[in-house]
Amino acid sequence: MANQMLLLTTLLAMTCALVIAFEPSPLQDFCVADTTSSGSVNGLPCLDSKLAQAEHFFFSGLHIPGNTSNPVGGIVTPVNVVQIPGLNTLGISLARIDYAPWGVIPPHTHPRATEILTVLEGSLYVGFVTSNPDNKLISKVLYKGDVFVFPVGLVHFQQNVGNGNAISLSSLSSQNPGVNTIANAVFGANPSIPDDVLAKSFQVDKSVISSLQAKF
Repeated sequence: MANQMLLLTTLLAMTCALVIAFEPSPLQDFCVADTTSSGSVNGLPCLDSKLAQAEHFFFSGLHIPGNTSNPVGGIVTPVNVVQIPGLNTLGISLARIDYAPWGVIPPHTHPRATEILTVLEGSLYVGFVTSNPDNKLISKVLYKGDVFVFPVGLVHFQQNVGNGNAISLSSLSSQNPGVNTIANAVFGANPSIPDDVLAKSFQVDKSVISSLQAKF
């Protein structure tokens, strides 16, 4: 019994030590991304803090409309660690999204971030789909000033449901949220996913798959 109590006490002490040692926040004021470094880390290596300048924390141009002259009628202007090196390790980024009338941001996921979207102009139909097995669509029409959240990793989309242009602004909980557009990933993979795999998965003829793959 005494040995069991000693073991339990030791395990509890080790657990407490691990909890106390864990530090989820940055251990310095900032870590400007050093894009010239060949080092490999989870994120980007830090530039010497003595070399930090205001430009490392600055981006200009978010007021400029994106070009929506593309097949889907939507375009994203990202502001992440690529555009602002000072975002490195801070776990946040931004994006402006422009929509032509009835334009869409196709179904996609952000593997590393939750997204919170605010409508600045126009009206948007937005939604996300829950995980298997329910695959429930949670959707809503948003208007100027409305806010909607897309949970991390879930498939989501936006559509302009007005006859004029629309604009939204998104904040994301990662310096590098990543994006997987479903159609591009499935039908535009390089090398291609075998058409017999996709035909069986989507329960359609191979000719349909070939036609879709040709678009991506």
